[in-house]
Amino acid sequence: MEFEDYYKIMGVNRDATQDEIKRAYRKLARKYHPDVSKEKDAEEKFKQLGEAYEVLKDPEKRAAYDQLGKNWKAGQDFNPPPDWDAGFEFSGGGYTGGAGADAYSDFFESLFGARAGSHAGAASGAGGGFHMRGQDHHAKVLIDLEDAYHGATRSITLQVPEVDASGHVITKKRTLNVRIPKGVRQGQQIRLAGQGAPGMGQGGNGDLYLEIEFRQHPFYKVEGRDVYLDLPVAPWEAALGGKIKLPTPAGKLDLKIPPGSNTGKKMRLKGKGIPARKPGDFYVELKVMVPPADSDKAKELYRQMEKELAFNPRAALGV
Repeated sequence: MEFEDYYKIMGVNRDATQDEIKRAYRKLARKYHPDVSKEKDAEEKFKQLGEAYEVLKDPEKRAAYDQLGKNWKAGQDFNPPPDWDAGFEFSGGGYTGGAGADAYSDFFESLFGARAGSHAGAASGAGGGFHMRGQDHHAKVLIDLEDAYHGATRSITLQVPEVDASGHVITKKRTLNVRIPKGVRQGQQIRLAGQGAPGMGQGGNGDLYLEIEFRQHPFYKVEGRDVYLDLPVAPWEAALGGKIKLPTPAGKLDLKIPPGSNTGKKMRLKGKGIPARKPGDFYVELKVMVPPADSDKAKELYRQMEKELAFNPRAALGV
């Protein structure tokens, strides 16, 4: 998949105002509309133009796209980085103008296709005035896996896109103290009542929904409530067995290694995954690590093992 430069498609600078983007779209839409245009590839260009405008006309999508596109150029191979949109506060977004999902490229789909549409609250004329509840906002936030084991209160900073008085898209930051409940899992949402958009009249504020994702961990992988660890062990630990210290997000545990273990042996610690009424499990896969022969003494030990153990790891292959 290639990166698409929406500014280049629309023929505007990256610092263009929202009004300049609107004017550029109207001009090019007349030029490339398939019903009237005689330009070569008018239909394809009109489709690309509509996609670019879908992003750049929306301050939220534009701010996120701008951050993502700083280090990319049109035509470069592109895969969106994991959690590229974490920390951006959206009022919804998604498709607008009645266009279906098939109207947009894979590039657009990979960035914005899964985002839910925005929802305003219900309007009411009761009480002699116009009242409307504010929109709900959404943001993806990253937490540490350990927070899901213990629970925590974290200071989380969100980027809130808006249009300034000159028509430029800017991002403001707001910081919230958020309680992370013990046992929270990836994809779960935390609702912060009244932290969404303000309402109109006597309509209440919308809510803010924080979608939880775990930061990439150097040791652990997570699937649902289950946690996985590749555990390095020494050859003598694998061959002779014994107890070793096992690191987990909840702290260190004693793990018994069966004698004669090999790389790839899997072990399950029931209920030691992410806590819940029905907690997940913790899975260990052993990785036998060979000490380096980086000294004369180490080399001599390996030669002695070669002579005395009569071990052929390829015997099952017939060689």
